[in-house]
Amino acid sequence: MHPPSSQPMWVCRNQILLRQPIPLLMGIVNATPDSFSDGGAFLQAEAAIEHAWRLADQGAAILDIGGESTRPGSAPIDEAEELRRVTPVVRKVCERPGLIVSTDTTKARVAAAALEAGASIINDISGLTFDLEMVNVAKEFGAGVVINHIQGTPQTMQVNPSYNDVVGEVLEFFQRRIDELVSSGLRLESICIDPGIGFGKTAAHNLALLRAVPRFRTLGRPVLIGHSRKRFLKQLTGREVNEREYGTLGVSLAVAALGAEIIRVHDVAAHRDSLLAFAAVAMNVDPS
Repeated sequence: MHPPSSQPMWVCRNQILLRQPIPLLMGIVNATPDSFSDGGAFLQAEAAIEHAWRLADQGAAILDIGGESTRPGSAPIDEAEELRRVTPVVRKVCERPGLIVSTDTTKARVAAAALEAGASIINDISGLTFDLEMVNVAKEFGAGVVINHIQGTPQTMQVNPSYNDVVGEVLEFFQRRIDELVSSGLRLESICIDPGIGFGKTAAHNLALLRAVPRFRTLGRPVLIGHSRKRFLKQLTGREVNEREYGTLGVSLAVAALGAEIIRVHDVAAHRDSLLAFAAVAMNVDPS
């Protein structure tokens, strides 16, 4: 972990995120009927809004709101349905002062609607590649962007994923994609990178990428890790999806120690307390 910095870590519209002693927490809000971890629990807008506010109260610095499941094998939904699910939730959540909202989407029109409703970040599992208009939307709004690595699509990504050198290939993708986005007019300071745990990777690939956080940080952009409750944790712990909180926490503490700046999680309260306690002991960070 690293001391606070007065230099911007990530610029997202009019929001500037600074590096903190412990990773910032991005709370997951799935306004979907079929998410792998909490499918249907927050499909209704009112439930999603209440959940988002609860995560903020528990310590989430960012609320990541999505309307389309990207679990392995998930079927895509049409743009109109995703807009219907996401836009009212983003608009209402953004009425509360001080919240930073991200939209988890690969569709440019959905991202634009969320940004118009007050969101600051586009979290795109395709690295802004599935919809060619996404880069223009990000530039128009000055949005922060998360470029995620994925092999294939959600429909195909877990069908025998293979790499010669998973860390090297993901690093090469990030360097190339950062260069492309900056050349197209996106600000370097607006970019965050996510190695895409579970997005076209085996358990061994995921572990290699998690161990490589320090290598990803050499690119000079904040590293976001999204491993919460994912399938590789079953192979590590034997636990089903609703029993993976402790395994998720273990990985979170490890990547925090390796320097990850942002962690995307379901269980915000448990992560806040665990990270604060860990930092106080292992890093001599004053919790006050």
